[in-house]
Amino acid sequence: MSNSLFRKKSISDLIAATQGEKALKKELGSFDLTMLGIGAIIGTGIFVLTGTGAVTAGPGLVLSFVIAGLACLFAALSYAEFASTVPVSGSVYTFTYASMGEFLAFIIGWDLILEYMLAASAVSAGWSGYFVSFLNGVGIHIPVELTAAPGGLKGQVTYFNLPAFIILMIITFLLYFGIKESKRVNNIMVILKIAVILLFILVAVKYVKPENWTPFVPFGTSGVLSAAALVFFAFIGFDAVASAAEETKNPSRNLPRGIITSLLICTVLYVVVSAIMTGIVPFMNFDGVSHPVSLVLQVAGQNWVAGIVDIGAILGMTTVMLVMLYGQTRVMFAMSRDGLVPKVLSKVHPKHKTPYINTLFFGTLSALMGGFIPLDELASLVNIGTLSAFILISVAVIVMRKTQPDLPRAFKCPAVPLIPILAILSCGLLIYKLGAITFVRFFIWLAIGLVVYFLYSRKHSELNEK
Repeated sequence: MSNSLFRKKSISDLIAATQGEKALKKELGSFDLTMLGIGAIIGTGIFVLTGTGAVTAGPGLVLSFVIAGLACLFAALSYAEFASTVPVSGSVYTFTYASMGEFLAFIIGWDLILEYMLAASAVSAGWSGYFVSFLNGVGIHIPVELTAAPGGLKGQVTYFNLPAFIILMIITFLLYFGIKESKRVNNIMVILKIAVILLFILVAVKYVKPENWTPFVPFGTSGVLSAAALVFFAFIGFDAVASAAEETKNPSRNLPRGIITSLLICTVLYVVVSAIMTGIVPFMNFDGVSHPVSLVLQVAGQNWVAGIVDIGAILGMTTVMLVMLYGQTRVMFAMSRDGLVPKVLSKVHPKHKTPYINTLFFGTLSALMGGFIPLDELASLVNIGTLSAFILISVAVIVMRKTQPDLPRAFKCPAVPLIPILAILSCGLLIYKLGAITFVRFFIWLAIGLVVYFLYSRKHSELNEK
């Protein structure tokens, strides 16, 4: 039994599986991948979590973003090595299958299902708040009962978050029709939201009062690290770029560029924006504020920009949901092709060349979750799933360097094993700063996954049938 748990898929078999009737169309270049990464990263973090993070860390929030960004960068170098060497859908799930065996691959794939699905649903709730606010500003009012999940608004009776459901269904059908159409929409929205963020920086920077940065770290190192664990949610999704490996032109060159460039650009933007925000508004004033960027502009007396920022937030969160659902469907596509989940989830549309049943199923499921479940407490659960994936990919790079040292690698993670070990330690520290209830929920999800694996996946695995 132990041998079957750790049976591995060879790199040649993984690449061979990308040919034939279940092949996906190669449409993405390095610019598209960079836009995909920025689309995933710039959204809820910059428009919502900056306020919550400021309350937790004070002006030291800039250090929190640097710490979270470094943890991601260390892991990103490992992702870049694997994605360029094994250009197959599935991200860390596929890389783990090749390096550490089927059981751990299933566990991390199960983990990624949680990350992407809950992230898309959680972001849809934030998107709904900004969208309803924008509609109210132009005189259009949706009944309050249809603007939040049951119990989602304190003191209000709510039944269903209709805007959250609708936006996720629109994105689902966009992904259904193809990666070419999806990338065009994503690229346009990413360019627009970067323009909005740059506008905010240019308008707001002259209103910074350096005295608001004192004390810089009011809650000490603990506050900075706790905020880093929280704002890590802002960085999730860059790993979805690795899920695009199978649909990338010249993956050995374009994937490392897309992963690392998008991460560096986003980290710089987060640091600059959080520094300006805490320099204009004293950090304690962000407590309970769901539109922190708008608050900063109001204090600066630049209300005319606030409406533009709301549009930027709507665009920003839309691209995050698009990339989250994209990553979700590609991980499930890879697991289905390997037999670990039902084969129907890897059926490819003959015209659009997308895993269409998979896309419709998980898109609708995410939309229903966004409509019916208030997900304000689940950011930490998404974080622990992502951090676990980052730790495993770092371990996988070390293992593959030992077990397959002669494997041709188009991109090599530098300073192995130092960089992967730094990724493991930094991600482990951020996991430690998450609350105990997060661990309980996470282990419940993993327990369900173990039942699925031993009752279904191990028996139906392609390797088992061979």
